[in-house]
This record gives sequence, structure tokens and C-alpha cells, in this order.
Amino acid sequence: LTALRATAETRHLVLEMGARGIGHIHYLADLTPPRIGLVLNVGSAHIGEFGSREAIARAKGELVEVLPEDGAAILNADDPLVRAMASRTKARVLLFGEAPDADVRGENVRLTDDGRPAFALHTPTGCSDVTLRLYGEHHVSNALAAAAVAHELGMSVTEIADALSGAGTLSRWRMEVTERPDGVTVVNDAYNANPESMKAALRALAAMGKARQAAGGRTWAVLGQMAELGDASLAEHDAVGRLAVRLNVSKLVAVGGQEASWLQLGAYNEGSWGEESVHVSDAQAAVDLLRSELRPGDVVLVKASRSVGLEKVALALLETTEGEVAVR
Repeated sequence: LTALRATAETRHLVLEMGARGIGHIHYLADLTPPRIGLVLNVGSAHIGEFGSREAIARAKGELVEVLPEDGAAILNADDPLVRAMASRTKARVLLFGEAPDADVRGENVRLTDDGRPAFALHTPTGCSDVTLRLYGEHHVSNALAAAAVAHELGMSVTEIADALSGAGTLSRWRMEVTERPDGVTVVNDAYNANPESMKAALRALAAMGKARQAAGGRTWAVLGQMAELGDASLAEHDAVGRLAVRLNVSKLVAVGGQEASWLQLGAYNEGSWGEESVHVSDAQAAVDLLRSELRPGDVVLVKASRSVGLEKVALALLETTEGEVAVR
């Protein structure tokens, strides 16, 4: 979105509004009244604080409630809880997503051999092809959201597509892909994690590993706790462990305490056995295991909630005396 904003004729201030309870976004919007309000999704992050996804939707929808009549509410057509927010605003509604009725939509979504999303971008003014520099299909929804805002600000479909195709990451440890000199690829996505982003990262890992499997490469998921899930924590960690098996991830390394053990247990109950999944006590134990087991062609995903600090594993794996690593 920042890259798109920079190409517009008029500069606009972009603010992110977060909440840990009902009323927080309304308070922030009173301080900085927006003309355009964008709601990306309603997931399970912070569900331990809110109690339910419906409560999260109630809090996020406060953004569209404060928009003026000449403003725009940009809503995710693929998320029923977000789409329903259209009834809570007096502003004009613009839908984005892969749904056929989305005003700004992506069609023919696919992943390149190295795991980058590509799609045809449709807006009310035309169509253009996009190939993102980011990794993982989950970035398509983010790209379409940014495209919808850019369209609202007057950019042409060609300008939007060019900006999206050229945009890279702006913050560290979010699907940060680095290839070591020995051919091992490290995907540092350790900045944060919730059930939705964890599953998306696993799917990206599986896609990135496909091209390497024929040459003997393996996929490693080094995962830690997802925080603030409340009573849903056991079920959500179990589900992530099971998904790793269903996606044929070669090795699951669960790092940390009780929540990490639930990741490993989910994988075991789904059909993992032997050394396909393992639970280790801390980051250093994970590093020791990986240093002894990794071989050229392997792809390693590292991901957990921010409080776990699992980026230490990724950074340790990238320490090398053989030369500079190549960041892709």
C-alpha cells in the first residue's frame, strides 16, 4: 500500500488501527477521522482477548461506522464477517477479493515455481496481470486490498499492477526468504503468528518445496506458540500440526513449552511418526538439530508469535563463514 501511495499524484496519510477490546478503534477513529476505511479480514488473532470472532468483527466494524457519507468502506468480499459490515456504514462500499461480485478482484490465482503469487487484476477500469515479489498465496488478498484503495484514489489498473508487481517487504521477519551458499533456503516469518497466518505460511512452504523435492530437497516447519488464543489454543495448535502432515511437510520441529507440544501431538495424531515431527525445548535445541540435519535443497520455515522470539533460529541458521548469503 505504501508503494502504491507513493505513485499517486496526491499524498495520503495511511494509518493502521488496532484493538484489544470493543471501542478501541472507535476511539482512534475519533482522533484521526478517516475518509477511506479498509477492513482486511476477521481472523482468530487475539481471540483470547475478545472471546469470539463475532466480537472481533464487532470491534473491527467500528472503523466503517465512523466513515462520512462521501467516504469509502473497502471490504473483503471473501470474508462473510467483513462483507456484512456493509450494513454498518453510510459510506460507499467497495468490495475486493476473489468473489465474482467483487469490484476489485483477482482471477486465475496461481503460484510460480518458487512460490510467488500471480493473478489477473480486474478493476472497474480494466484488467492487468500481476506477479508479486512476495511469497505465498495469502498475499493475494492483501494485494487486492491495496489495489482497491489505489483504485479509490484514482490510479489506473496498469499503474496499480506495476506497483504491486514491484513492491517488496518493508519490515523484517515477515516471509523473509534467504538462500544460503550451500543451497539451503531459510524463510524467516517469525515476526508474529496466528492460526490463519500459520496455515498460510505452511501452504507457502509446501509450494516452495515442490520444485526441490525431485532433487531430494525437504521442507522443514520450525514452529512455536501462537499466543492469546484463550480456550481455543489447544484446538488451534493441534490443527496446525495436522495441516503440516496433510501438506506433506517433511519435518516438523515444535519449539517451546506446552503449546508447542500440542503442535507436535497434532502432527502425530494425523499420521506423523518417527522423526518426521519432534518437540524440542528451546531455540538453541532447534538450531542444534537443524545444523546437524539440513542439506542442500532444503527449505526451512521459522514461525511463531512475537513473544517467542523464534527469529533467533533463522538468524543462527544464516550465520556463515563461506560468504555472503543471497536475499531473494
